[in-house]
Amino acid sequence: MAHFVYIVRCRDGSLYTGYAKDPAARIERHNSGKGAKYTAGRRPVTLVFTQRFRSLSRALKREHELKQWTRSRKEALVSASRSSPRS
Repeated sequence: MAHFVYIVRCRDGSLYTGYAKDPAARIERHNSGKGAKYTAGRRPVTLVFTQRFRSLSRALKREHELKQWTRSRKEALVSASRSSPRS
């Protein structure tokens, strides 16, 4: 089973980092107002980054790591992920 860390951009431009087994379903949940307290008042949200992991433990560690990052560092990660080739 795959595990994902994701970043969404909220309507106010802020970034929210989270974990999901199914990022698309999680974004729908955020946009319905049931995803997280933080995003509920900042809808709609747009998925801007995902990273896949085989291990739940590793995904949760990465989520925690990204939540400690500054906004500028997250923005750089999002920009780099857009310009990298997809496989």
